[in-house]
Amino acid sequence: MEPIEIGLWVSGGLLVLVILGMRVAFAAGLAGLVGLVWIFWAKFGYDPERFGKALTIAVKQAGQVPHSKITTQALSLIPTFILIGYLAYYAGLTKALFEAAKRWVGWLPGGLAVSTVFATAGFAAVSGASVATAAVFARIAIPEMLQQGYDKRFAAGVVAAGGTLASLIPPSAILVIYAIIVEQDVGKLLLAGFIPGAFSALVYGGLIVGMALIWKGFGPPVGGFTWKERFASIPPAFPIFFVVLIIIFFIYNPFGDAWGTPTEGGALGAAVVFMMALFRGMKWAQLKDALLETAKLSAMIFTIIWGVLIYVRFLGFADLPGAFSDWITSLEQSPMITLILILLAYAVLGMFMDAIGMLLLTLPVVYPAVMALNGGEFVSAADSAFGMSGPMCAIWFGILVVKMAEFCLITPPIGLNCFVVAGVRDDISVQDVFRGVTPFFIADALTIAGLIAFPAIVLWLPSLA
Repeated sequence: MEPIEIGLWVSGGLLVLVILGMRVAFAAGLAGLVGLVWIFWAKFGYDPERFGKALTIAVKQAGQVPHSKITTQALSLIPTFILIGYLAYYAGLTKALFEAAKRWVGWLPGGLAVSTVFATAGFAAVSGASVATAAVFARIAIPEMLQQGYDKRFAAGVVAAGGTLASLIPPSAILVIYAIIVEQDVGKLLLAGFIPGAFSALVYGGLIVGMALIWKGFGPPVGGFTWKERFASIPPAFPIFFVVLIIIFFIYNPFGDAWGTPTEGGALGAAVVFMMALFRGMKWAQLKDALLETAKLSAMIFTIIWGVLIYVRFLGFADLPGAFSDWITSLEQSPMITLILILLAYAVLGMFMDAIGMLLLTLPVVYPAVMALNGGEFVSAADSAFGMSGPMCAIWFGILVVKMAEFCLITPPIGLNCFVVAGVRDDISVQDVFRGVTPFFIADALTIAGLIAFPAIVLWLPSLA
Protein backbone atom coordinates (compact mmCIF):
# COMPACT_ATOMS: atom_id res chain seq x y z
CA MET A 1 0.00 0.00 0.00
CA GLU A 2 1.30 3.46 -0.94
CA PRO A 3 1.98 6.05 1.80
CA ILE A 4 -0.81 8.30 0.48
CA GLU A 5 -3.31 5.46 0.80
CA ILE A 6 -2.13 4.83 4.36
CA GLY A 7 -2.57 8.55 5.03
CA LEU A 8 -6.16 8.48 3.80
CA TRP A 9 -7.06 5.38 5.84
CA VAL A 10 -5.51 6.76 9.04
CA SER A 11 -7.11 10.20 8.53
CA GLY A 12 -10.48 8.52 8.06
CA GLY A 13 -9.94 6.56 11.25
CA LEU A 14 -9.07 9.77 13.08
CA LEU A 15 -12.33 11.41 12.01
CA VAL A 16 -14.26 8.35 13.22
CA LEU A 17 -12.55 8.53 16.64
CA VAL A 18 -13.36 12.23 16.96
CA ILE A 19 -17.00 11.75 15.95
CA LEU A 20 -17.28 8.89 18.47
CA GLY A 21 -16.24 11.32 21.20
CA MET A 22 -12.53 10.72 21.80
CA ARG A 23 -10.63 13.88 22.72
CA VAL A 24 -8.82 15.43 19.76
CA ALA A 25 -5.45 15.36 21.51
CA PHE A 26 -5.57 11.62 22.19
CA ALA A 27 -7.26 10.70 18.91
CA ALA A 28 -4.66 12.61 16.90
CA GLY A 29 -1.72 11.24 18.89
CA LEU A 30 -2.99 7.67 18.56
CA ALA A 31 -3.72 8.05 14.84
CA GLY A 32 -0.31 9.60 14.23
CA LEU A 33 1.53 6.83 16.07
CA VAL A 34 -0.44 4.07 14.33
CA GLY A 35 0.17 5.77 10.99
CA LEU A 36 3.91 6.04 11.58
CA VAL A 37 4.13 2.36 12.56
CA TRP A 38 2.12 1.41 9.47
CA ILE A 39 4.30 3.42 7.10
CA PHE A 40 7.61 2.13 8.47
CA TRP A 41 6.34 -1.47 8.58
CA ALA A 42 5.18 -1.11 4.96
CA LYS A 43 8.73 -0.04 4.03
CA PHE A 44 9.96 -3.31 5.59
CA GLY A 45 7.53 -5.26 3.41
CA TYR A 46 5.24 -6.10 6.37
CA ASP A 47 7.87 -8.55 7.64
CA PRO A 48 6.56 -9.77 11.05
CA GLU A 49 10.11 -10.03 12.37
CA ARG A 50 10.74 -6.34 11.63
CA PHE A 51 7.52 -5.03 13.17
CA GLY A 52 9.39 -4.32 16.40
CA LYS A 53 11.91 -2.18 14.54
CA ALA A 54 9.13 -0.27 12.78
CA LEU A 55 7.47 0.34 16.15
CA THR A 56 10.75 1.57 17.66
CA ILE A 57 11.34 4.03 14.82
CA ALA A 58 7.76 5.29 15.00
CA VAL A 59 7.93 5.83 18.77
CA LYS A 60 11.20 7.75 18.42
CA GLN A 61 9.70 9.94 15.71
CA ALA A 62 6.59 10.61 17.79
CA GLY A 63 8.62 11.21 20.95
CA GLN A 64 10.76 13.92 19.36
CA VAL A 65 7.76 16.04 18.43
CA PRO A 66 6.58 17.41 21.82
CA HIS A 67 9.97 18.67 22.92
CA SER A 68 11.12 20.05 19.56
CA LYS A 69 7.88 21.95 18.89
CA ILE A 70 6.65 22.95 22.33
CA THR A 71 9.91 24.79 23.08
CA THR A 72 9.01 27.33 20.40
CA GLN A 73 9.27 30.76 22.02
CA ALA A 74 6.03 31.99 20.44
CA LEU A 75 4.01 29.39 22.38
CA SER A 76 4.86 31.17 25.62
CA LEU A 77 2.47 33.87 24.41
CA ILE A 78 -0.51 31.63 25.04
CA PRO A 79 -0.43 31.41 28.86
CA THR A 80 0.45 35.11 29.22
CA PHE A 81 -2.48 36.17 27.02
CA ILE A 82 -4.87 33.90 28.91
CA LEU A 83 -3.57 35.15 32.28
CA ILE A 84 -4.15 38.78 31.24
CA GLY A 85 -7.84 38.02 30.74
CA TYR A 86 -8.36 36.35 34.11
CA LEU A 87 -6.41 39.02 35.99
CA ALA A 88 -8.39 41.77 34.21
CA TYR A 89 -11.59 40.17 35.47
CA TYR A 90 -10.39 40.09 39.07
CA ALA A 91 -9.10 43.65 38.73
CA GLY A 92 -12.66 44.77 38.02
CA LEU A 93 -11.79 45.99 34.55
CA THR A 94 -14.59 44.00 32.91
CA LYS A 95 -17.32 45.66 34.97
CA ALA A 96 -15.82 49.07 34.25
CA LEU A 97 -15.71 48.29 30.53
CA PHE A 98 -19.32 47.11 30.48
CA GLU A 99 -20.49 50.16 32.41
CA ALA A 100 -18.68 52.50 29.99
CA ALA A 101 -20.18 50.73 26.96
CA LYS A 102 -23.66 50.89 28.52
CA ARG A 103 -23.43 54.62 29.15
CA TRP A 104 -22.14 55.43 25.66
CA VAL A 105 -24.24 53.15 23.40
CA GLY A 106 -27.06 52.01 25.68
CA TRP A 107 -29.40 54.59 24.11
CA LEU A 108 -29.47 52.61 20.85
CA PRO A 109 -32.32 50.16 20.12
CA GLY A 110 -31.18 46.95 21.77
CA GLY A 111 -28.59 49.11 23.51
CA LEU A 112 -27.74 46.80 26.39
CA ALA A 113 -27.04 43.92 24.00
CA VAL A 114 -24.94 46.23 21.80
CA SER A 115 -23.09 47.37 24.92
CA THR A 116 -22.37 43.72 25.75
CA VAL A 117 -20.91 43.09 22.29
CA PHE A 118 -18.68 46.17 22.44
CA ALA A 119 -17.60 45.37 26.00
CA THR A 120 -16.67 41.80 25.01
CA ALA A 121 -14.69 43.25 22.08
CA GLY A 122 -12.84 45.54 24.47
CA PHE A 123 -12.18 42.73 26.91
CA ALA A 124 -11.01 40.54 24.00
CA ALA A 125 -8.19 43.04 23.54
CA VAL A 126 -6.69 41.85 26.84
CA SER A 127 -7.92 38.26 26.83
CA GLY A 128 -6.62 35.51 24.60
CA ALA A 129 -9.41 33.04 25.34
CA SER A 130 -12.99 33.08 24.03
CA VAL A 131 -14.10 30.72 26.80
CA ALA A 132 -12.90 33.11 29.50
CA THR A 133 -14.63 36.06 27.82
CA ALA A 134 -17.95 34.20 27.59
CA ALA A 135 -17.73 33.04 31.21
CA VAL A 136 -16.96 36.53 32.52
CA PHE A 137 -19.78 38.33 30.70
CA ALA A 138 -22.29 35.58 31.47
CA ARG A 139 -21.92 36.75 35.07
CA ILE A 140 -21.91 40.49 34.34
CA ALA A 141 -24.14 41.21 31.34
CA ILE A 142 -26.89 38.57 31.38
CA PRO A 143 -28.41 39.65 34.75
CA GLU A 144 -28.69 43.26 33.54
CA MET A 145 -30.25 42.25 30.23
CA LEU A 146 -32.79 40.07 32.02
CA GLN A 147 -33.69 42.99 34.31
CA GLN A 148 -34.37 45.11 31.22
CA GLY A 149 -36.78 42.52 29.84
CA TYR A 150 -34.57 40.76 27.29
CA ASP A 151 -35.46 37.21 26.34
CA LYS A 152 -33.09 34.95 28.28
CA ARG A 153 -32.21 32.94 25.17
CA PHE A 154 -31.16 36.00 23.23
CA ALA A 155 -29.27 37.47 26.21
CA ALA A 156 -27.28 34.24 26.50
CA GLY A 157 -26.73 34.17 22.73
CA VAL A 158 -25.32 37.70 22.75
CA VAL A 159 -22.74 36.75 25.38
CA ALA A 160 -21.79 33.48 23.66
CA ALA A 161 -21.39 35.20 20.28
CA GLY A 162 -19.58 38.21 21.75
CA GLY A 163 -17.13 35.89 23.48
CA THR A 164 -15.97 34.56 20.12
CA LEU A 165 -14.40 37.96 19.34
CA ALA A 166 -11.47 37.01 21.59
CA SER A 167 -10.38 34.52 18.93
CA LEU A 168 -9.78 37.32 16.43
CA ILE A 169 -8.92 40.44 18.41
CA PRO A 170 -5.31 40.32 19.72
CA PRO A 171 -4.03 38.98 21.98
CA SER A 172 -5.45 35.79 20.46
CA ALA A 173 -4.22 32.32 21.39
CA ILE A 174 -5.67 30.82 18.20
CA LEU A 175 -3.85 33.34 15.99
CA VAL A 176 -0.60 32.43 17.74
CA ILE A 177 -1.24 28.73 17.11
CA TYR A 178 -2.00 29.43 13.44
CA ALA A 179 1.23 31.41 13.09
CA ILE A 180 3.27 28.57 14.59
CA ILE A 181 1.67 25.84 12.46
CA VAL A 182 2.12 27.71 9.15
CA GLU A 183 5.42 29.30 10.22
CA GLN A 184 4.36 32.92 9.71
CA ASP A 185 5.19 36.11 11.61
CA VAL A 186 3.22 36.18 14.87
CA GLY A 187 3.35 39.97 15.18
CA LYS A 188 1.87 40.64 11.74
CA LEU A 189 -0.91 38.12 12.30
CA LEU A 190 -1.83 39.69 15.63
CA LEU A 191 -1.88 43.11 13.98
CA ALA A 192 -4.10 41.77 11.21
CA GLY A 193 -6.75 40.72 13.72
CA PHE A 194 -7.58 44.20 15.06
CA ILE A 195 -9.64 45.68 12.22
CA PRO A 196 -11.48 42.43 11.31
CA GLY A 197 -12.30 41.97 15.00
CA ALA A 198 -13.72 45.51 15.23
CA PHE A 199 -15.57 44.95 11.94
CA SER A 200 -17.10 41.75 13.31
CA ALA A 201 -18.23 43.56 16.47
CA LEU A 202 -19.85 46.31 14.37
CA VAL A 203 -21.71 43.71 12.29
CA TYR A 204 -22.96 42.06 15.50
CA GLY A 205 -24.06 45.47 16.83
CA GLY A 206 -25.79 46.35 13.56
CA LEU A 207 -27.68 43.05 13.60
CA ILE A 208 -28.92 43.69 17.14
CA VAL A 209 -30.04 47.24 16.31
CA GLY A 210 -31.85 45.98 13.20
CA MET A 211 -33.66 43.27 15.17
CA ALA A 212 -34.68 45.80 17.84
CA LEU A 213 -36.09 48.15 15.20
CA ILE A 214 -38.08 45.38 13.52
CA TRP A 215 -39.48 43.77 16.68
CA LYS A 216 -40.80 46.36 19.13
CA GLY A 217 -39.95 45.68 22.74
CA PHE A 218 -37.19 43.31 21.64
CA GLY A 219 -34.45 45.27 23.37
CA PRO A 220 -35.41 48.50 25.09
CA PRO A 221 -32.76 51.25 25.06
CA VAL A 222 -31.05 52.27 28.28
CA GLY A 223 -31.06 56.04 28.64
CA GLY A 224 -30.80 58.70 31.31
CA PHE A 225 -27.02 59.11 31.31
CA THR A 226 -25.66 62.65 31.22
CA TRP A 227 -22.52 63.56 29.28
CA LYS A 228 -20.74 64.01 32.62
CA GLU A 229 -21.64 60.44 33.61
CA ARG A 230 -20.47 59.14 30.24
CA PHE A 231 -17.08 60.80 30.45
CA ALA A 232 -16.77 59.70 34.09
CA SER A 233 -17.01 56.07 32.95
CA ILE A 234 -13.89 56.30 30.78
CA PRO A 235 -11.10 56.53 33.44
CA PRO A 236 -12.03 53.21 35.18
CA ALA A 237 -11.89 51.45 31.78
CA PHE A 238 -8.72 53.20 30.62
CA PRO A 239 -6.33 50.49 31.95
CA ILE A 240 -7.71 48.14 29.27
CA PHE A 241 -6.57 50.52 26.54
CA PHE A 242 -3.23 51.06 28.29
CA VAL A 243 -2.49 47.33 28.21
CA VAL A 244 -3.54 47.16 24.55
CA LEU A 245 -1.13 50.00 23.70
CA ILE A 246 1.71 48.19 25.47
CA ILE A 247 1.12 45.02 23.43
CA ILE A 248 0.78 46.98 20.16
CA PHE A 249 4.02 48.87 20.69
CA PHE A 250 5.85 45.63 21.44
CA ILE A 251 4.46 44.08 18.26
CA TYR A 252 4.69 47.10 16.01
CA ASN A 253 5.76 50.64 16.92
CA PRO A 254 4.36 53.08 14.31
CA PHE A 255 6.93 55.69 15.34
CA GLY A 256 10.06 53.56 15.08
CA ASP A 257 11.45 50.16 15.98
CA ALA A 258 9.30 47.79 18.00
CA TRP A 259 10.05 47.82 21.71
CA GLY A 260 10.46 44.07 21.91
CA THR A 261 8.99 40.74 20.84
CA PRO A 262 5.30 39.79 21.09
CA THR A 263 6.28 37.36 23.87
CA GLU A 264 7.84 40.18 25.89
CA GLY A 265 4.78 42.35 25.22
CA GLY A 266 2.46 39.62 26.51
CA ALA A 267 4.55 39.13 29.66
CA LEU A 268 4.70 42.87 30.35
CA GLY A 269 0.96 43.18 29.74
CA ALA A 270 0.30 40.42 32.27
CA ALA A 271 2.59 42.14 34.79
CA VAL A 272 0.82 45.49 34.34
CA VAL A 273 -2.66 43.95 34.79
CA PHE A 274 -1.38 42.05 37.83
CA MET A 275 -0.24 45.32 39.43
CA MET A 276 -3.63 46.88 38.63
CA ALA A 277 -5.41 43.93 40.20
CA LEU A 278 -3.31 44.23 43.37
CA PHE A 279 -4.00 47.97 43.51
CA ARG A 280 -7.73 47.30 43.25
CA GLY A 281 -7.66 44.84 46.13
CA MET A 282 -7.38 41.42 44.52
CA LYS A 283 -7.31 38.72 47.21
CA TRP A 284 -5.03 35.69 47.38
CA ALA A 285 -7.96 33.36 46.60
CA GLN A 286 -8.70 35.34 43.43
CA LEU A 287 -5.06 35.24 42.32
CA LYS A 288 -5.02 31.50 42.98
CA ASP A 289 -8.16 31.04 40.85
CA ALA A 290 -6.69 33.13 38.02
CA LEU A 291 -3.45 31.11 38.01
CA LEU A 292 -5.28 27.77 38.21
CA GLU A 293 -7.69 28.63 35.38
CA THR A 294 -4.79 29.85 33.25
CA ALA A 295 -2.85 26.66 33.94
CA LYS A 296 -5.86 24.45 33.11
CA LEU A 297 -6.62 26.17 29.81
CA SER A 298 -2.94 26.35 28.81
CA ALA A 299 -2.41 22.66 29.63
CA MET A 300 -5.46 21.74 27.54
CA ILE A 301 -4.16 23.73 24.55
CA PHE A 302 -0.62 22.34 24.83
CA THR A 303 -1.94 18.78 25.12
CA ILE A 304 -3.92 19.25 21.91
CA ILE A 305 -0.82 20.67 20.21
CA TRP A 306 1.32 17.69 21.30
CA GLY A 307 -1.15 15.11 20.06
CA VAL A 308 -1.86 16.84 16.77
CA LEU A 309 1.83 17.43 15.99
CA ILE A 310 2.42 13.67 16.16
CA TYR A 311 -0.31 13.29 13.56
CA VAL A 312 1.27 16.10 11.50
CA ARG A 313 4.61 14.27 11.57
CA PHE A 314 2.82 11.23 10.14
CA LEU A 315 1.19 13.37 7.42
CA GLY A 316 4.66 14.47 6.33
CA PHE A 317 5.76 10.86 5.84
CA ALA A 318 2.50 10.06 4.01
CA ASP A 319 2.89 13.14 1.74
CA LEU A 320 -0.81 13.85 2.10
CA PRO A 321 -0.44 17.68 2.13
CA GLY A 322 1.41 17.61 -1.20
CA ALA A 323 -1.14 15.28 -2.77
CA PHE A 324 -4.04 17.43 -1.54
CA SER A 325 -2.39 20.60 -2.93
CA ASP A 326 -1.91 18.95 -6.32
CA TRP A 327 -5.54 17.86 -6.38
CA ILE A 328 -6.86 21.31 -5.36
CA THR A 329 -4.82 23.14 -8.00
CA SER A 330 -5.93 20.68 -10.69
CA LEU A 331 -9.63 21.55 -10.23
CA GLU A 332 -11.05 23.34 -13.25
CA GLN A 333 -12.89 26.08 -11.40
CA SER A 334 -12.22 29.53 -10.01
CA PRO A 335 -9.70 29.56 -7.12
CA MET A 336 -12.12 31.80 -5.21
CA ILE A 337 -14.89 29.20 -5.52
CA THR A 338 -12.48 26.57 -4.20
CA LEU A 339 -11.56 28.81 -1.25
CA ILE A 340 -15.22 29.35 -0.38
CA LEU A 341 -15.84 25.59 -0.50
CA ILE A 342 -12.89 25.07 1.88
CA LEU A 343 -14.39 27.62 4.31
CA LEU A 344 -17.78 25.89 4.09
CA ALA A 345 -16.06 22.60 4.89
CA TYR A 346 -14.65 24.26 8.03
CA ALA A 347 -18.19 25.27 9.03
CA VAL A 348 -19.33 21.65 8.80
CA LEU A 349 -16.23 20.25 10.50
CA GLY A 350 -16.64 22.72 13.36
CA MET A 351 -19.90 21.04 14.31
CA PHE A 352 -17.93 17.98 15.44
CA MET A 353 -14.59 19.38 16.67
CA ASP A 354 -13.32 22.15 18.92
CA ALA A 355 -11.78 25.17 17.18
CA ILE A 356 -8.14 24.64 18.15
CA GLY A 357 -8.16 20.92 17.36
CA MET A 358 -9.84 21.57 14.03
CA LEU A 359 -7.21 24.09 12.95
CA LEU A 360 -4.31 21.97 14.12
CA LEU A 361 -5.60 18.92 12.28
CA THR A 362 -6.48 20.60 9.00
CA LEU A 363 -3.95 23.38 8.47
CA PRO A 364 -0.99 21.11 7.63
CA VAL A 365 -3.03 19.86 4.65
CA VAL A 366 -5.24 22.83 3.77
CA TYR A 367 -2.73 25.69 4.13
CA PRO A 368 -0.30 24.44 1.41
CA ALA A 369 -3.29 23.92 -0.89
CA VAL A 370 -4.56 27.48 -0.41
CA MET A 371 -1.08 28.90 -0.96
CA ALA A 372 -0.80 26.81 -4.14
CA LEU A 373 -4.17 28.17 -5.30
CA ASN A 374 -2.81 31.70 -4.97
CA GLY A 375 0.33 30.79 -6.93
CA GLY A 376 2.77 29.75 -4.20
CA GLU A 377 4.34 31.17 -1.05
CA PHE A 378 6.62 33.55 -2.93
CA VAL A 379 4.26 34.72 -5.67
CA SER A 380 3.93 38.46 -6.29
CA ALA A 381 0.59 40.24 -6.05
CA ALA A 382 0.55 40.83 -9.82
CA ASP A 383 0.91 37.12 -10.62
CA SER A 384 -1.39 35.76 -7.86
CA ALA A 385 -4.92 34.40 -8.12
CA PHE A 386 -6.27 36.39 -5.15
CA GLY A 387 -4.48 39.66 -5.94
CA MET A 388 -2.01 39.52 -3.06
CA SER A 389 1.52 38.27 -2.47
CA GLY A 390 2.25 34.92 -0.83
CA PRO A 391 2.99 36.33 2.66
CA MET A 392 -0.11 38.55 2.55
CA CYS A 393 -2.23 35.58 1.42
CA ALA A 394 -0.99 33.60 4.43
CA ILE A 395 -2.17 36.41 6.75
CA TRP A 396 -5.49 36.87 4.93
CA PHE A 397 -6.29 33.16 4.98
CA GLY A 398 -5.29 33.00 8.65
CA ILE A 399 -7.87 35.63 9.59
CA LEU A 400 -10.54 33.90 7.48
CA VAL A 401 -9.89 30.50 9.02
CA VAL A 402 -9.77 31.92 12.57
CA LYS A 403 -13.09 33.65 11.90
CA MET A 404 -14.44 30.25 10.88
CA ALA A 405 -13.05 28.89 14.16
CA GLU A 406 -15.03 31.64 15.95
CA PHE A 407 -18.14 30.47 14.11
CA CYS A 408 -17.51 26.93 15.34
CA LEU A 409 -17.54 28.11 18.96
CA ILE A 410 -21.30 28.75 18.76
CA THR A 411 -22.52 26.04 16.36
CA PRO A 412 -24.29 22.95 17.70
CA PRO A 413 -23.75 20.30 18.86
CA ILE A 414 -20.42 21.15 20.54
CA GLY A 415 -20.26 24.97 20.44
CA LEU A 416 -17.99 25.45 23.44
CA ASN A 417 -19.02 29.02 24.27
CA CYS A 418 -22.67 27.97 24.47
CA PHE A 419 -21.83 25.25 26.99
CA VAL A 420 -19.77 27.72 29.03
CA VAL A 421 -22.60 30.26 29.22
CA ALA A 422 -25.10 27.52 30.17
CA GLY A 423 -22.66 26.25 32.81
CA VAL A 424 -22.39 29.68 34.43
CA ARG A 425 -26.15 30.33 34.35
CA ASP A 426 -28.21 27.58 36.00
CA ASP A 427 -31.46 29.14 34.78
CA ILE A 428 -30.48 28.88 31.09
CA SER A 429 -30.14 25.54 29.30
CA VAL A 430 -27.60 24.90 26.55
CA GLN A 431 -30.51 24.47 24.12
CA ASP A 432 -31.64 28.01 25.02
CA VAL A 433 -28.16 29.35 24.27
CA PHE A 434 -28.00 27.59 20.90
CA ARG A 435 -31.36 29.13 19.97
CA GLY A 436 -30.15 32.53 21.10
CA VAL A 437 -27.01 32.52 18.93
CA THR A 438 -28.88 31.58 15.74
CA PRO A 439 -29.20 35.20 14.43
CA PHE A 440 -25.45 35.65 14.76
CA PHE A 441 -24.85 32.98 12.12
CA ILE A 442 -26.11 35.57 9.62
CA ALA A 443 -23.76 38.19 11.05
CA ASP A 444 -20.78 35.83 10.79
CA ALA A 445 -21.65 34.98 7.19
CA LEU A 446 -21.78 38.70 6.34
CA THR A 447 -18.45 39.27 8.10
CA ILE A 448 -16.75 36.45 6.18
CA ALA A 449 -18.19 37.78 2.92
CA GLY A 450 -16.86 41.25 3.73
CA LEU A 451 -13.36 39.97 4.55
CA ILE A 452 -13.27 37.99 1.28
CA ALA A 453 -14.61 40.85 -0.85
CA PHE A 454 -12.41 43.51 0.76
CA PRO A 455 -9.06 41.96 1.77
CA ALA A 456 -7.76 45.41 2.72
CA ILE A 457 -9.77 45.13 5.95
CA VAL A 458 -7.33 42.39 6.94
CA LEU A 459 -4.14 43.48 5.20
CA TRP A 460 -3.94 47.23 5.76
CA LEU A 461 -2.30 47.13 9.21
CA PRO A 462 0.15 44.29 8.42
CA SER A 463 1.19 46.11 5.24
CA LEU A 464 2.37 49.02 7.39
CA ALA A 465 4.58 46.86 9.60
